[in-house]
Amino acid sequence: MRTAADRIDFKSETARLRAILIGSVGNLVEWYDFYVYSAFSLYFADSFFPGDDAVVQMMSASGVFALGFFMRPIGAYIFGRIGDGRGRRLALMLSVLLMCVGSMLIALAPTYAMIGMGAPAMLLFARLLQGLSLGGEYGSSATYLAEMAHPERRGFYSSFQYVTMIAGQLLALCVLLILQNAALDAQALRNWGWRIPFAFGALLAIVALFMRRDLVETPAFKASRLEDKRGSLRALLAHKRETATVVGLTLGGTIAFYVYTTYMQKFLKLSAGLSDRQTTWIAAGSLLFALCLQPLYGALSDRIGRRPMLIAFGALGTIFTVPLLSAIKDARDAWTAFALICCAWLIVALYTSINAVVKAELFPAAIRVTGVALPYAATVSVFGGSAEYVALWFKAHGHESWFYYYASGAIFISLAVYATMPDTKKNSRIAREETSCDANVE
Repeated sequence: MRTAADRIDFKSETARLRAILIGSVGNLVEWYDFYVYSAFSLYFADSFFPGDDAVVQMMSASGVFALGFFMRPIGAYIFGRIGDGRGRRLALMLSVLLMCVGSMLIALAPTYAMIGMGAPAMLLFARLLQGLSLGGEYGSSATYLAEMAHPERRGFYSSFQYVTMIAGQLLALCVLLILQNAALDAQALRNWGWRIPFAFGALLAIVALFMRRDLVETPAFKASRLEDKRGSLRALLAHKRETATVVGLTLGGTIAFYVYTTYMQKFLKLSAGLSDRQTTWIAAGSLLFALCLQPLYGALSDRIGRRPMLIAFGALGTIFTVPLLSAIKDARDAWTAFALICCAWLIVALYTSINAVVKAELFPAAIRVTGVALPYAATVSVFGGSAEYVALWFKAHGHESWFYYYASGAIFISLAVYATMPDTKKNSRIAREETSCDANVE
């Protein structure tokens, strides 16, 4: 039963906004640390993977990136048990601490020339730690933001889950731009400069850890503490339909997200033939555009519902993915490529802005972190984390355009899920719990 003190804390708008801000900043740092690998892989790939073929080296680096994703379901389960059993706050603190360790290991890692095969092995180990961390971060932060948000603005506040995900990538690209244009030449970046952003990320993670120490626990978690089997697989299996829904709605969206974020920089360089600096500027500019869309679309979902936006993403993504990627490949100037990617984001943001809150609204509080994180992480590990590698594999075998149809087909599968699922805004578990708790306030 929720006490009056809990209710006052939850109704305090200042406390609510402060908690959401701290949770969001920590999420930004986590995603910066994770994505800085992708932003700088063009510079450090040959330090860990020797050879003369740039595509093969990038495939090796992308393979390590993809393998890091396979730790995310394990992290989702471990941190789901912590978040549902011990509290969202503790899960958020531990996840950012683990990310700090992974980033520092990469910053200090010796190269292939120094220790041979030990170098890529150490790189892989660090990425596995980061994947474990990120698997826990997504569910914990998505749940925390959704539970702390104002009931009438839950879509808007929860959109900051992807605002901070994108902002983390944008920060990584900004660090790259600074090092490219103001601090180091290309050779220095390849020799040692790529270590700087990883060391910087480890320091940011320490700052985020100290900030998260002051987070207040959510009223929804406090109200669920007396329930048995919080965060257990047995409890999750009692919600088979919701779990399957998370897998289906994530499938197409995660591939689209990673196509226009981590893979796009390589696509512009290797396929469109643009320079390193052009690809960095285009990626940064398009990410800034995508970041601005998230709260706008999130607020729109508070007015029209979640399901219409997901259906719009599924339909438009199925129709326009192939022509958009084909046009980006054929673009021969930076502005044309930038405009086309922004057009793609007008579609993809219909998914990214609200998918976190949709997942959170599907599950009860006692299983919410695990329910949000585990099926999502499993789907992202198989399809999202491998998107870049699959695209490069098709390219290496002379069938690059096949990847466009692969992405479009995945979005179509998700469209079928969107068309049959309920609108979670109208059937929100969080809203029902808040109503029930308010009725029991002492």
